[in-house]
Amino acid sequence: MIDLFNYIRRASSETNIGATPLGGQNPIRIQSMTNTVTMDTEACVEQAKRIIAAGGEYVRLTTQGPKEAENMREINIGLRSQGYMAPLVADVHFNAKVADIAAQYVEKVRINPGNYVDAARTFKQLEYTDEEYAAELQKIRDRFVPFLNICKENHTAIRIGVNHGSLSDRIMSRYGDTPEGMVESCMEFLRICVEEQFTDVVISIKASNTVVMVKTVRLLAAVMESEGMAFPLHLGVTEAGDGEDGRIKSALGIGALLADGLGDTIRVSLSEAPEAEIPVARKLVDYVTMRADAPYIPGEVAEGFDYLRPMRRQTRAVRNIGGGQVPVVIAFHWEGHDTSSAQLMPDYIYTGRALPPHRQPTEYIVDADVWTGEDGTWPAFNLNTVQDIDACTAGMKFLFIPYLMLDQVSEVLKRHPEVVVISQSMHPNRLGEHRALVHQLMSEGMENPVVFFQHYGETELEDFQIKSAADMGALVFDGLVDGICLLNQNNTMPSEVIEATAFGILQAGRLRTTKTEYISCPGCGRTLFDLQATIARVKAATSHLKGLKIGIMGCIVNGPGEMADADYGYVGAGRGKVSLYKQKECIEKNIPEEEAVEKLIELIKANGDWKE
Repeated sequence: MIDLFNYIRRASSETNIGATPLGGQNPIRIQSMTNTVTMDTEACVEQAKRIIAAGGEYVRLTTQGPKEAENMREINIGLRSQGYMAPLVADVHFNAKVADIAAQYVEKVRINPGNYVDAARTFKQLEYTDEEYAAELQKIRDRFVPFLNICKENHTAIRIGVNHGSLSDRIMSRYGDTPEGMVESCMEFLRICVEEQFTDVVISIKASNTVVMVKTVRLLAAVMESEGMAFPLHLGVTEAGDGEDGRIKSALGIGALLADGLGDTIRVSLSEAPEAEIPVARKLVDYVTMRADAPYIPGEVAEGFDYLRPMRRQTRAVRNIGGGQVPVVIAFHWEGHDTSSAQLMPDYIYTGRALPPHRQPTEYIVDADVWTGEDGTWPAFNLNTVQDIDACTAGMKFLFIPYLMLDQVSEVLKRHPEVVVISQSMHPNRLGEHRALVHQLMSEGMENPVVFFQHYGETELEDFQIKSAADMGALVFDGLVDGICLLNQNNTMPSEVIEATAFGILQAGRLRTTKTEYISCPGCGRTLFDLQATIARVKAATSHLKGLKIGIMGCIVNGPGEMADADYGYVGAGRGKVSLYKQKECIEKNIPEEEAVEKLIELIKANGDWKE
């Protein structure tokens, strides 16, 4: 049972992976994946060493075919001979025979249920009778059990890794492109593991869409529990991208699940050097798990709240806040601060006791005792008291309130549904208190919109992005967010950066789109072009196209599938060759790489989505 208000790590079984066991009482493990060619033994060994030196506890390598699987033996020897004992993981797609080979040379093999036995996804609507469906399941069992026997003989663990982008046509025919389908794709294999008494298993269900990823992992944990399973979970947002977008997106999705005690190992998938992923993952795990020692929060879940299938909380609209409107961003600025050059303008700026200028294109919030009565220009902002709410005639009122003071003001809020609640917390587990406050509002039938105030004192932008996204994650996916207000009290970051983080969190949670979204893979030995350079070129050409989603994929393993959510796709088709997609449809194949960005622009223009 998940405790929404207090951090309690889910009890999982232990999986033996070399000398680094996973789950059970073990710490949450950190891992990454090489992007070198698997046949280049020296390059793989050197990159694996860099991952391990950065703190990576498992290293995954792609094994496209039998020769790559065989070469895992040489890579393993190369690392062990130099004293590096971190377990190696072979990543297998499309060819079950490759998994059989790799299981002899590595500590863990990842298989993808979507393409382990089923044919590569065609995106065609196929129909299966019950008998045909059962026959397909038997085909999986007939092929999977011999692989499990090889793993038992070699003491090799497995990861059953479901990707949203590679669900089989068979699963799609019965369940559609849904969390339920992703979970069933995994459970088909898990049930065989249980029947065969094979317990060294870890599971992952990933998606580039954070909403899908979080809903699906929550559902998977519940379904496993209902069937008496407690296998450990590997968490990740696939194709998260690079830079600040990749960090915010990963922290939002992974952080939301970690906060609820889910997850035994994580990978932050960035389109950067693999070793750059490790510090980000380490910071995220450390930040969330320190809540284990936090004081108890006596929250109660509101009746009707569905953790597995949450809907957005019903609120009364106060101008552009709540009522089903996109969440707002409220910024903190001091007198004299000019945001006229900011690319992403906040919806409101709080100036405290300083009377704001009128020349800037936004609305201002001031403290109640300096409000001049100019309704519609400076809404009142009550910091510590409710006495003035009844008397205040402002069209909007904002009330800062911590969870433990809610009882003292609930009657006032019931009389004034036009008051926007600003939830604040000084608790070590601020997420728990924010959740508790909103659940109490729901339980008492109050529909005041809620904006979450998150304040920090970070000196590094990466730390600020990771922490603020992790704190907002569960609130976003629970459907509780009507607005966000971030503050970094260190004053080392420009306000524009703080506001960009707020907008980035809302976009990563699919709540508000303010810029182009890039769905880009982290790269691996299958990648068919210079991923980082390509992403930079595509971004340079298209970043002004607000609202579009563009997928940039190194190969076809998840390319078309994960890009089904994207408007356009740029996918490696061969060495120096690129294929372009409009959603799931391949429009042009095998374009020379040097022409591909220009061809992408032409495709966007042809579909009427280009703006100068």
